[in-house]
Amino acid sequence: MNNSRKTAIVVGTLYIIGTISGILSLSFSQPTLSDPNYLNKIAANEAPIVIGILFWLTMCFALSMVPVMLYPVLKNEHAVLAVGYVLFRGALETVVGIIMAISQLLLILVSQQDAAAGASGAASFRALGAFVVQSYEAINPLLVIAFSLGALMLYFMFYQSRLIPRWLSVWGGVAILLHFATAFLILFHAVRPDDTSTPFTINFPIFLQEMVMAVWLIAKGFSSAPVTVRPIPMNLDELQMSAGR
Repeated sequence: MNNSRKTAIVVGTLYIIGTISGILSLSFSQPTLSDPNYLNKIAANEAPIVIGILFWLTMCFALSMVPVMLYPVLKNEHAVLAVGYVLFRGALETVVGIIMAISQLLLILVSQQDAAAGASGAASFRALGAFVVQSYEAINPLLVIAFSLGALMLYFMFYQSRLIPRWLSVWGGVAILLHFATAFLILFHAVRPDDTSTPFTINFPIFLQEMVMAVWLIAKGFSSAPVTVRPIPMNLDELQMSAGR
């Protein structure tokens, strides 16, 4: 098995791990966070939030490794976009994801202080909890934007290089534009981040596409080997040696 084939299998596996972890994270934390009395629920049982955070971080780290693994393949196709893909999906998206995880950890601390303060300090801690939740919701569009811009770079490079079938690249490009639209829906308060019905409907195409692509990469690998670019000869001797190969 060559390195290109191994890379395809690892990338496909990371996509699946990241996606499943993201779904599990929301399934644990969202029922508590969407409850009007979320501070009381967290204080009574913080386990769902902690488990949700662990799955969230697993998703962030798994997906952050995808551009790292793909960079050696993509840099020969488009060096600038390959670096941009690493920056947006490997760095920026991960940082934003960690900040969102920290905001949920802060909610645990606020809920503990709220429970300890009793009725006397309830108003202040509930206001602080609301601020943390609103900050979490405000950061969410940044995650969507970083993810979408990075994914657009990826599918453009995939389309040009034909490393995966072009129909799969086009599907990814169209689907990620729909996902990108959710950031503006949230920013302009057309939907709330915790209102999962509308975002899920819009985001389902990219969710399905990434799972199909992941299975394709594991089963088929890249459609063609990445191009190896030879360095330009710097002197006459190297030029003669290159011509004689």
